[in-house]
Amino acid sequence: MTALHARIDRVRIDGRDIVHGIDLVLPRGRWTAIVGPNGAGKSTLLRAIAGLQRCEGTVTLDDRPLQDWPARERAQRLAWMGQHEGGADDLTAEDIVQLGRLPHRPWLAPPTAADHAAVQAAMAATQSWAWRSRRLGSLSGGERQRVLLARALAVDAPLTLMDEPLAHLDPPHQADWMTLVRRRVADGHSVVSVLHELHLALQADHLVLMADGRIVHAGPPADPATHDALRTVFGPRLHIAQLDGRWVALPQ
Repeated sequence: MTALHARIDRVRIDGRDIVHGIDLVLPRGRWTAIVGPNGAGKSTLLRAIAGLQRCEGTVTLDDRPLQDWPARERAQRLAWMGQHEGGADDLTAEDIVQLGRLPHRPWLAPPTAADHAAVQAAMAATQSWAWRSRRLGSLSGGERQRVLLARALAVDAPLTLMDEPLAHLDPPHQADWMTLVRRRVADGHSVVSVLHELHLALQADHLVLMADGRIVHAGPPADPATHDALRTVFGPRLHIAQLDGRWVALPQ
């Protein structure tokens, strides 16, 4: 089963091809991690498959071209969490998370009891409910990140795309994020995340490795071919081993 299929000839920004030659299948009900060195085109690819970046090619969501989805329906099916998102600093944390419920409400309609329940559940899941009344601009980087994650979760979309969701999070909250993702996948959702943390990316169900704007490998993180591809891209100093039943990536 496929959640999304992207055939992208290229994404061109400022006269330069950032991403090209992409044929990406995202499995339904799985966690896919996209990794690669800086400048590989990971974030650009994620924005393209979210419909936020113009591209030459076709992106199909649930066997239907992305551009054929009405905006409200698409927003209900696909949730987005970007990196370095600015603005709205004067809104409270709870108001920010309520934005994730807009696709489920008629235009200008007030939040329903179901909306309030979804927001509280999302903020409880990210441990951000305690500062629901604080303004976004007053939060630390990690607190802000957890609020933005809660906004994406509040959409309750079948597919959630996250660009570097672990930025500013300390290791315990990174572990909490992974537990949360696993819970969503167990409930039948699909999650795609761009990660720099290889040790966490290796815990995903499906790993996509990018370099120079292309996908150079896609497969299970436990596959020896995946490990070989990671060492080819990141260099032979990358040591991949099993520790307590989990794959880890360590520099040598």
